[in-house]
Amino acid sequence: MKWVIRIIQGLLVVGFTAFGVMKLTGNAMQVQTFTDLGYSLGLMYFVGVCEVLGAIGLLVGFWKSKMGLLASGGLILLMAGAAFTHLKAGQGIGAAMPALIFLILSLVVFIGKRAGK
Repeated sequence: MKWVIRIIQGLLVVGFTAFGVMKLTGNAMQVQTFTDLGYSLGLMYFVGVCEVLGAIGLLVGFWKSKMGLLASGGLILLMAGAAFTHLKAGQGIGAAMPALIFLILSLVVFIGKRAGK
């Protein structure tokens, strides 16, 4: 089970880094998503920083389990907010699905890190 958690953790590092960098570089799709939802670009950059820092925390979590636990906990909150925002805006489950997938995978890592404590 330890290796399953590590593989998921590695995939989350790559995913959160990619999406965080997309937000930080002002990707047109990300800008449109945030503005369509009524949020400022400042929030988009803040979320991008949180995602990149969370990815770094997950990466450090390979060696420092507590850091992985904290990072996955923060990312759970971030993805829960993203999923809720898409659903509240009436975009449906399709738009919220990426956030829900990242939420579930972050939960798996969080529970795995807590169990391994």
